Amino acid sequence: MSPNTPPIPPDAPRRVEVLAFPFVQLLDVAGPLQVFSSANERSAEQGGPFLYDAQVIAPETQVGATAGLVFSAATLPPYETPVDTLVIAGGQGVRRAAEDPALVDWLRRRAGRARRVASVCTGAFLLGAAGLLDERRAVTHWEYCLELQRCYPRARVDPDPIFVQDDGVWTSAGVTAGIDLALALVEEDHGRTLALAVARHLVVFLKRPGGQAQFSETLALQSADDRFAPLHAWIAGHLDAPLTLSRLASEAGMSERTFARRYRAATGLTPGRAVERLRVEAARQLLTETGLPYKRIADRCGFGTEETMRRSFLRVQGVGPQAYRARFGA
Repeated sequence: MSPNTPPIPPDAPRRVEVLAFPFVQLLDVAGPLQVFSSANERSAEQGGPFLYDAQVIAPETQVGATAGLVFSAATLPPYETPVDTLVIAGGQGVRRAAEDPALVDWLRRRAGRARRVASVCTGAFLLGAAGLLDERRAVTHWEYCLELQRCYPRARVDPDPIFVQDDGVWTSAGVTAGIDLALALVEEDHGRTLALAVARHLVVFLKRPGGQAQFSETLALQSADDRFAPLHAWIAGHLDAPLTLSRLASEAGMSERTFARRYRAATGLTPGRAVERLRVEAARQLLTETGLPYKRIADRCGFGTEETMRRSFLRVQGVGPQAYRARFGA
């Protein structure tokens, strides 16, 4: 974040601060904290050094989380003291926290001393209040992406990824995505082998790639407007067929022009893009649950060729089919 950040000695543990506040989401705090703690444990088992000095900090020493648990935290350190990673939790109290000028000013100054800053879920609103999302790509929980964009129009909010990183500022989606983000930070610091060991210990994936969608495409499309739910069910059963605009419009009982207009208004996607996403989702399942060759998966899901499937995966997932299978295949 800052060229003035003091260098960290190679043998010193990296200081990590997790910022909490009243009515914080408990898992936003505990999830990343456990990842860093488990990294220390896995390193010690191999005779390695203590890697992270992680601590929860807050404006007050007693913090009440939305889950009903009250826990202790250290007070906010002077902003000028060295810190490696600053993690901002989210939760119901984040809006009130973002309206606290003293806390926002502290965060802005503290971020200037950190090597990197990260937020979990709605913690992005605090980053936005401190101006740390300006001209940066960011994400938050899918339910709050539009609100985040409205509140901080200079941010470039992307509603799809699990997490994103832009110039030293990391943001992540819903609560469990904070674990994915913390695993990514461990991988960046100490390599994939350690991050994999931590993920296995915590019985989670290593790691859902940042470009993975936050939730099912079918669920996303159907929740947008239920009038097209029967069409989506029909598409799912005919992915290997030529799903042209005329055929989709006919199945929906509309003219092509009316269907294209109403579908985009309801889902935010053109029919062609929606079909592509549903095909990618079907292919994702086959890639992770079967050993079918790529060509057969491309045929079964209606891509036609492996190259078409690869391009669609890169566009929708941010990774190709081979990389996706390597990360998630059984």
